[in-house]
Amino acid sequence: MLDLRPVGYVIGLLVAILGAAMFLPMLADLAEGRGEWHVFLESAVITILTGGILALSCANGVRAGLTIQQTFLLTTGVWLALPFFGALPFVFGETELRFVDAFFEAMSGLTTTGSTVIGGLDELPRGLLLWRGLLQWLGGIGIIVVAMVFLPELRVGGMQIFRSEGFDTFGKILPRATEISSRISGVYITLTMICALCYAASGMSAFDASVHAMTTVATGGFANYDASFGAFSGAAEYVAVLFMLLAALPFVRFVQLTAGTARPLMEDTQIRAFLATALALVTVLTLWNWSQSPEVGEPAFRKTLFNTVSLLTGTGYASQDYMQWGSFPITMLFIVGLIGGCAGSTACSIKIFRYQLLFASIRAQLQRIRSPNGIFTPRYAGRPVGSDVLSSVMSFFVFFIVTMGLVSWGLALTGLDFITSVSGAAAALANIGPGLGDQIGPAGNFAGLNDSAKWMLSAAMLIGRLELLAVYAIFTIQFWRA
Repeated sequence: MLDLRPVGYVIGLLVAILGAAMFLPMLADLAEGRGEWHVFLESAVITILTGGILALSCANGVRAGLTIQQTFLLTTGVWLALPFFGALPFVFGETELRFVDAFFEAMSGLTTTGSTVIGGLDELPRGLLLWRGLLQWLGGIGIIVVAMVFLPELRVGGMQIFRSEGFDTFGKILPRATEISSRISGVYITLTMICALCYAASGMSAFDASVHAMTTVATGGFANYDASFGAFSGAAEYVAVLFMLLAALPFVRFVQLTAGTARPLMEDTQIRAFLATALALVTVLTLWNWSQSPEVGEPAFRKTLFNTVSLLTGTGYASQDYMQWGSFPITMLFIVGLIGGCAGSTACSIKIFRYQLLFASIRAQLQRIRSPNGIFTPRYAGRPVGSDVLSSVMSFFVFFIVTMGLVSWGLALTGLDFITSVSGAAAALANIGPGLGDQIGPAGNFAGLNDSAKWMLSAAMLIGRLELLAVYAIFTIQFWRA
C-alpha cells in the first residue's frame, strides 16, 4: 500500500514555512500603519498550525528517499496545498476576494505566471503587495528545485538529460534536494539583492525595488501598479531586461560559476540558443516597429526589447500596450511566449532545449530519408540523445498542444471569444501572464472572467508549471497499481 506519510510530512513543512513568511508582510503593514497587519497574523496562525500538525502526524513515516509514486504526488501536492493557504490573505485582507479569485491569484503567484484578478493595485496596502511578490519569489526558487531534482528523476518531458548536470540525485531525492536548495538559495538571494540595488539606483523607491526584484528574478511579473512596468521607464527597464535574462538561464551554471568554473556557463548550447533567439526576435520586432511607428530611436527600441524579453522569459511585465503595435508583432509575441527560457531556471513555457531536441530529431530523420542505409543519431551538446529522451520530448509537445486545445475549448464553452480563449489557455499553460485582447491583454486583467474559466486557468497554471506529464501521470491506473 502506498505510504503517504513522507509526502504529508514535506507538504506540512512547506505549508508551515509559507505561514512563517506571512510575518514579513505583517511587519510591512505595521510599519505603514493602515491596520491591516492582523490579516497576516490570522493567516499565519492558521497556516502554521495546519502545516505543523500535518508534519508532526506524518513524521514517523519519514525516510531517506522517496519512491517514484511518492515523488509524483509530492510535486503536485505541494503546488495544490501552497496556493490554498497562500490565498488566505487575499480573502481576509482589504481585497476581500472570493476564494476562487484568491486561489487564482495565489496560484498565479506561486507558479510565477503573473496573471492577476486584482485591480487598483496602486491603492493596496503594502503588506498585500509584498505578499504577492513573496509568493512569486518563493515559487521561483521552488520551481528551480523541482526542475533540477524531481523532474529529471521522474524523466518528465526530456528533463532526464540534465540528471548529471552537476548533481546526482538518483535514489536520494530528499537529502539531495536539501543540498541543492541550499546552494541555489545563495545564488538566488544574491541575484535578488543585486537586482533590488540596481532598481533603487535607477530611481525606484526601496519598497518598489524590493518587490520588483523578487518578481523579476522569479520571472513572475507581478507589479505594484495597474500599469505594470509602465509606471517606470528608462534605466529601470534595462535593469529588468538584464535580470529577466539572467533568471532565464540555468541556475546550476551560476552555482558552478561561484565555485570558480565559468566554462560550463560559456559553453552551454542551451544558453547560446536562448540568447540568439532573444537577439533575433528583438531585432525583427524593433525593425518592424521602427518602420510602422512614428516613434523611432532609443525609446521604441527599449519598449520592444523590454516587452519581447518579458514574454520570452515568461515574466509577463508590460511597459506598453503591445496590442496597439499591429497584427504582425502581436502574432510574433504570441509565438514568443511559447518558447520560454532554459531548463533549470525560473523561466517557464516549453523551454529552448526541447526545441533544440525537436530540430535535432527532425534533422536526423531527414538524413535517414536521404540516406536509408546510414546511421544518424540526434545529438544535444555534442552527445547522442537516447530514444527515451526523444520520446519524452515528443510526448511533451503533443500533450502541450492537446492540453492547450482542450483548455481553449473549455474557455470558449464558458462564453469567451476565440482570442481570449486561445491566448488565455496559452498564457496559463505556458505561465506567461497576460493574454491577448482587451479583456486579458497587457492593459487588462482576469477579474472579468467567470468562475469556471478561473478554475480552468488555475488548473492549467499548475499543469504547465509542473511540465504537464508530472501531473497527468497520477491520473493513470498504472500509477496506482505500481
